Amino acid sequence: MELGISSFAELIPNPASGETVSPQQRMADLMEEIELADQAGLDVYAIGEHHRPDFIASSPTVILGAAAVKTSRIKLSSAVTVLSSDDPVRVYQDFATVDLLSKGRAEIMAGRGSFIESFPLFGYDLEDYDSLFSEKLDLLLKINESEKVTWKGKHRAAINNLGVYPRPYQQKLPVWIAVGGTPQSVVRAAKLGLPLAIAIIGGNPAHFVPLVQLYRQTAQQAGHGELPLSIHSHGYIAETSQQAADEFYGPYAVVMTKLGRERGWPPMSRAQYEHARGPQGALLTGSPQLVIDKILYEHSLFNNSRYLLHISVGTLPHNQVMRAIELYAGVVAPAVRKALGVEAKSTEPLA
Repeated sequence: MELGISSFAELIPNPASGETVSPQQRMADLMEEIELADQAGLDVYAIGEHHRPDFIASSPTVILGAAAVKTSRIKLSSAVTVLSSDDPVRVYQDFATVDLLSKGRAEIMAGRGSFIESFPLFGYDLEDYDSLFSEKLDLLLKINESEKVTWKGKHRAAINNLGVYPRPYQQKLPVWIAVGGTPQSVVRAAKLGLPLAIAIIGGNPAHFVPLVQLYRQTAQQAGHGELPLSIHSHGYIAETSQQAADEFYGPYAVVMTKLGRERGWPPMSRAQYEHARGPQGALLTGSPQLVIDKILYEHSLFNNSRYLLHISVGTLPHNQVMRAIELYAGVVAPAVRKALGVEAKSTEPLA
């Protein structure tokens, strides 16, 4: 199983100090975090796309391109690319460029997006939320299959036997579909034979088992066999579970309470937070052993081929994030790999 990290490059005041680092400093910190994840032997680093003041990752491919020349092994993905409000030709060109810079380590994780800011920003109607994604995914996959493309749709100008360049280092770019729990999205990914990433950021992970079963059954019926599956959750690791819980609660509660106001949820309480950290909760926050146990528990539920830990949801001091990455790569990952019989990942640079 691959183990990795995702980030939105948060830019939110630290609740402990009330200070917000500059966008330039946050980006510099992010580069150090990605470099450390690569050097320490993690498998994937994924950057999400958001168009709001809380985060600075509105252009993941630019960040991934910078990371490509600072790393040697780690796969570089979006988490997610909001394909509905982007142009598939440009998405492909950007990721092909990252793939060339990284010598074949780029991936696209396409999704409809859990936030809607990009739709009015780029002139799209939310009434077309699903049809935009379906149409643009169709075009992206056609570009990925063939250098010359002929295509016609409703929301974008037609293409008549035109080439899309550059082509990537890999024969084809890996394209994943990211979902939050919508059965229709799961079925679409399965019928297309695409890997699936499921974001589990609340509730009991076991409740997602029927969704995974639906995905696998539909894929089998469509003749695609066993497809890669990634699970994605919020989390944080420190030397002890109490330390992790105390350090992560403030930043996490700030973000979740703000989202709650936007979406009609109640404010995040410490009791809710502790329940989410519990054995049946979706939050992976605690000591290395707690996180090991939860990753292995979810693997027993889903038999997933990848796990992405989202560090961090709110603003934590850079040194704490770096330490969490060290513990994840140096303690959690080896234990998970050993338990699953996965060969240890070498940290030697590629030739």
